[in-house]
Amino acid sequence: QVQLVESGGGLVQPGESLRLSCAASGSIVSFNAMGWYRQAPGKERELVAAITSGGSTNYADSVKGRFTVSRDNAKNTVYLQMNSLKPEDTAVYYCYYSYYYSGVKYWGKGTLVTVSS
Repeated sequence: QVQLVESGGGLVQPGESLRLSCAASGSIVSFNAMGWYRQAPGKERELVAAITSGGSTNYADSVKGRFTVSRDNAKNTVYLQMNSLKPEDTAVYYCYYSYYYSGVKYWGKGTLVTVSS
């Protein structure tokens, strides 16, 4: 089992920035992927950004150039720097941790990001 603790959500105005953090603990393995999904009201959960333990990244087209995913392997922590936030970025953001080879995925409880003037 892997436990995930997220932090950093909140209410911001359009154009502002937020940084989300997610720390993993428990059955950590060397080859893994971490990242973020989000789910807006009435919509399906979608991948926002992901990063492997080797540093490869993947982003949703809607956030490319605005969001940056990074990680600190020594702390088993993944970050999501969100710049130039838009109202359509409003959602609950879920951190995940997955075993690279099996694909087994663990989820955080989610943190709400609201972008509104």
